[in-house]
Amino acid sequence: MPAMDIPAHETGACRSGNVTLRYRKFGAPGRTPVLIVHGLSYFSYDWIGVGDALADGREVVAQDMRGFGDSDWSPDADYSLDTFADDIGELCDHFGWANVVLVGHSMGGRNVTYFASRRPDRVAALVLVDYSPVNAPEGSERVTRTVAGVPNTFTSVDEAIRYFGKDASDDRIRARMEAYLRPVEGGFAIKRDTVFRDRFRKVLETGERPKLPVDMWDELAAVAAPILVLRGRRSDMFAQATASRVKSCNPRLGLVELDTGHDVAGEDPGGLVREITNFLHREDR
Repeated sequence: MPAMDIPAHETGACRSGNVTLRYRKFGAPGRTPVLIVHGLSYFSYDWIGVGDALADGREVVAQDMRGFGDSDWSPDADYSLDTFADDIGELCDHFGWANVVLVGHSMGGRNVTYFASRRPDRVAALVLVDYSPVNAPEGSERVTRTVAGVPNTFTSVDEAIRYFGKDASDDRIRARMEAYLRPVEGGFAIKRDTVFRDRFRKVLETGERPKLPVDMWDELAAVAAPILVLRGRRSDMFAQATASRVKSCNPRLGLVELDTGHDVAGEDPGGLVREITNFLHREDR
């Protein structure tokens, strides 16, 4: 994304436990604030346009989760649901937010669902972007192989772009990849703790996926706030067959489909902003 196209926003830091979390902040105090939590292969940079568009009369923050983007890696590899939830709470406290609208994509959707279930007094509304408690097999296999195969070092930005199957001639893709990489000896590495890559390598080796200590269907069912689920109609992570179970999981939940794949914010940011804005207006948030 060329610098001239990046909306003006603040960047800042918040301490949570033994890590420093980085974030991007848009807008000014007004209506209920919004906190955006990215997915496994994304970071706050991917939400700049959406964050700016949502910040009409409210504060919006897009965070880098611990282990991602410019936030610290956990020194003890603590990436548990409880710890991610603690990070969300610390960010809300940092901004003085009594309650918040949470927007989570993919893995971020899992984390905000858990927070909303366990801390209902802090959550005014929940938006889940292409997240359901179970991943479709096709997308799960794709993500496993892509993440497991990431090398320690890319010799160039072009090599990284090719690895992720993107168009190196697209200036926006190049700018995004430059933001997603950090310089290391011999080239560049992506801004994600290698513990996630190693976990996926173990999945390929053993065929066994790590199990969460909770049932996310139960967590989603327990959310007391209004919920909007946005599914990419062409997503390989959120199967159409799962949509009916998601819709029946919680009476406060509504589901809308957009004509995208898994990367809803990247493929149809306008549609995403429209649906979230309409939802918040309906809920008077």
